[in-house]
Amino acid sequence: MESIFIQNIKQKFGIIGYDYALHRALEKAIQVAPTDISVLVLGESGVGKEFIPKIIHQYSCRKHHGYIAVNCGAIPEGTIDSELFGHEKGSFTGATSMRKGYFEGADGGTIFLDEVGELPLTTQVRLLRILESGEFIKVGSSKIQKTNIRVVAATNLNMIESIQKGKFREDLYYRLNTVQINVPPLRFRKNDIKFLFKKFSNDFAEKYNMPPVTLNEESLKYLENYSWPGNIRQLKNLTEQISVVEAEREISVEKLKEYIPENIPSISFSNHNIVEPSFHDRERDFLYKILFDMKKNLNDLKNIIFQFIKNDSNTIFFEKNQELIEKVFGKKMIHNNRNRDDSIFQLEDTSKSEEDLDYEEVEEDLSKNEFSSFSLQKKEIEFIQKALKKNNGKRRKAAKELGISERTLYRKIKQYGL
Repeated sequence: MESIFIQNIKQKFGIIGYDYALHRALEKAIQVAPTDISVLVLGESGVGKEFIPKIIHQYSCRKHHGYIAVNCGAIPEGTIDSELFGHEKGSFTGATSMRKGYFEGADGGTIFLDEVGELPLTTQVRLLRILESGEFIKVGSSKIQKTNIRVVAATNLNMIESIQKGKFREDLYYRLNTVQINVPPLRFRKNDIKFLFKKFSNDFAEKYNMPPVTLNEESLKYLENYSWPGNIRQLKNLTEQISVVEAEREISVEKLKEYIPENIPSISFSNHNIVEPSFHDRERDFLYKILFDMKKNLNDLKNIIFQFIKNDSNTIFFEKNQELIEKVFGKKMIHNNRNRDDSIFQLEDTSKSEEDLDYEEVEEDLSKNEFSSFSLQKKEIEFIQKALKKNNGKRRKAAKELGISERTLYRKIKQYGL
């Protein structure tokens, strides 16, 4: 059963479906959002990869800064460096004025590089420099500039094959692919097709002021067994076409065959983007779960402390623990002593609201906190024990719930003597 949080995410971004792989992609996006880790989104054309970077940006500390989506495959090779990094006046024919690039314009925010596999090799070198040092140089300039930006990239290409053919830099691939999120194709989400069709049907009924089209059991089965090479985009276009053209609002299987015939040539799908997570990927996902659970507990504790600080008037406590308070909250505590019975403590930055202090300015980024190996080990054991207990000792089900392989679970059980 999906969590209330995932339901809210889906509702907010208009995401339809209940497939496990889809939910896993959403969960990973939410987990990595508070960090500055680079993310590579993989999936075939038309699966809806564009939702992932929007979710990551919205639930990150960068959400109040800019978000820019760039289709790298749609920009001509001769101008893409200028578009991304900017140019100086007179740097090339037609450069009549200085121009800021996307990386400069979105400073402090997030940039989504769609179809990143289409970038020219020269541009890839520039992108690698930004990812490693935050530095870039405008076209026609010799001045080094800095930018603080989070990069999320996406592609429908086989990146390993592109590397082998010399079309994509291997070092850039691994720099972008710190965390990999796979968005499943529609043919692997057969149970979601009826929900997607109904959503599109209602949308177009409202748009064109007509009753929505519906499917009978036989026609729905026909759609579920279709291979959908264009994925969700193709299903949406098909639904719109049928909504406008057909007078009969219940669509029969015979009518569907006019739009997607049975005898169309079979399409060979490459599975290079449906990547089975490696042993190390599963282990890393498992550690992410542990770390983010610890972060949640830490944030809850900090919120409790903050409320205590606001409502307590014990000056001796604050004087003795000022250093610790400043370390936890990153701010000094001010004591406004109006009178003996009415003492007020507040954080130094009074321009921020309480909500901002609790969830944005007060909490430190997870990547800056140091957890001891003992704490991680203890948390890992706790996760495993809970999963085994919940699944009555059945290791296969427990491993699936933890998001790791059975092999990894067996090794952990042996390692910790569980």
